[in-house]
This record gives sequence, C-alpha cells and structure tokens, in this order.
Amino acid sequence: MPGTPHPDFPRSLLAPRHWPAWLGVALIWLIARLPLDVLLWLGRRLGGLVRLIPSARRHIAETNIALCFPELDPAARAKLVDDNLRDIGLMLVEFALGWMGSDRRMAQIPTRIDGLQHLEAARAQGKGVLLVGGHFSHLELCARLVSQRIRIAGMYRRMDSAVFEWVVLHARLRYADAMFDKDDIRGTVKYLRGGGTLWYAPDQDMRSKDSVFVPFFGVPAATITATHHLARMSGAVVIPFYHRRLPGRQGYALRLAAPLQAFPGTDVLADTARVNSCIEQMAREAPEQYLWVHKRFKTRPPDQPAIY
Repeated sequence: MPGTPHPDFPRSLLAPRHWPAWLGVALIWLIARLPLDVLLWLGRRLGGLVRLIPSARRHIAETNIALCFPELDPAARAKLVDDNLRDIGLMLVEFALGWMGSDRRMAQIPTRIDGLQHLEAARAQGKGVLLVGGHFSHLELCARLVSQRIRIAGMYRRMDSAVFEWVVLHARLRYADAMFDKDDIRGTVKYLRGGGTLWYAPDQDMRSKDSVFVPFFGVPAATITATHHLARMSGAVVIPFYHRRLPGRQGYALRLAAPLQAFPGTDVLADTARVNSCIEQMAREAPEQYLWVHKRFKTRPPDQPAIY
C-alpha cells in the first residue's frame, strides 16, 4: 500500500520538552470520550469564549466575510463573524472526536450520506475518485464519518509538533485507507490509478509556485492547481464532497455530488476556477461553519495591495 507507513514510536518523544504536548494529547483523549451531547455543549461554551477574546483571527474573519459577502449589511456580517468564531469551539472538540473517538462512538452519531451512487459508478468503471472538499470546522470528523461507509485516503501537511505529528498520523491511519504527504504526488497518483478514493481540500493559500489566481466569491485567490494535475495524471473522477453540521441533535449531512464533467480539460486555469466554484457553493450552504479565520487571500496579484 502506498502512502505514509504506520509510524514507529521514537523514544525521543518521551523527553521532558515534549511533556506539555503529551498533556494536550491527554486532554484531547478525554474530550473524545465525553457523551456527544456533553462534547457539543463544551464546544459551544469554548466557542463563546473564542468570540469574546480579542484576537487577530477575528480581524481575518471580518476581512474575509466583508470581501466574500458584500451583499450583507453590517449587522448581518457582524453576526456571521460571531457565529463563525463560536464555531471554532465546536471545531476543537470535533477534531478530538474525529481523531480519538472509537468506531462505536462514530456509529452513534446521526449521519446522512447522499450520492454514494456516484462513487459506485466510478468504481464500476475501474476509476479512482478525488473527493474534493473544503476546510470546514468539522472536516476531520466528517472524513472519519464517511470512512465508516467507504474506504478513503487523505492528504496532509506535517505538524510542527513531533508529538502531535505521531499521534495524529497514528490516529488517522486507524481509519484511513492511506495517508499521503502533500508532496508525495507519485504515491498519490499510483493510489488513484489503482482505483482508490482520496479526500482532498485545495482551498487554502499555500504560497505555492503551482498556484494560479482564480475567483473565490468573486475575489482573486491564489489556488493550487493540483486537482487538475492529479486528475490528469491518474484518470480519476472528481466528485465534490459536501458536509455540514445540522442543528440540534440531528448530526451531520454528507453529500457526494455528481462528478465534474469533462474534467480535467485543457485549460488549468478554467479547471481550477471550477473547483473554487464548487467550494464556494459548499461555503454558501453553511457559511458559519467555513474556516474564515484562514488568510485565504494573503497572496495577492502583483497589482493589488495586501488586505490583512
């Protein structure tokens, strides 16, 4: 199986300098064992604190939302910013559950998955599948939830903390078919050519040389072209993957949309714009749950000033 292998445990991670990180891991493990109602209650309380504490992230969210929703009046934009910052608290506990929750806990979470027929049709043709999604607060948990029904792999960036890198990779490989470092293009293509299904979110500004400027909510956004190239090299079908948290105790709604037709085309710019358009549609369905605290527009076209 291609991809990053299960990591051996290096004894160097037991050194005293890593103890604070291990305390953080222990806290995450404990949170993941709370009853779901309690866990979500805790997330909402944490989100209330995030909303009240002044931070640079609030400024980033305010800037992004003002750029992307010019049609909203100031009161509506302020409410969306507050709702989005509250959602950060839920993101923290949902990451804990996605990483360290048991399969039994996952089975207890109300989950609706639509559109699996699109995946089955691609597999019947012997094709791999790129599930293209966006950075929502619940992305890790929803990847875990969909893995209960289908075998998927993921792409990831290495973490700065050696402890969390080991813990999270080990956790993901418990349920993922494989995990690929973002630079492991050869392994990723081989996996897709073999009929694998890869979850991938290309909606962050990576400051990469393989980026182009295409619209995101009408704003030029530096966007990596990897979706086009992975589909071209592997022959994989590209399927937009929507997911959102439902109100109250309703759980999560996951949807595999119809595959992008005539993708990839001959124009990498047009293909990358199509991907951004899909992710914009996802964000419009649940705008308070999108990761607006990321500096999506930090790389600007040469003739445009910085905005953060």
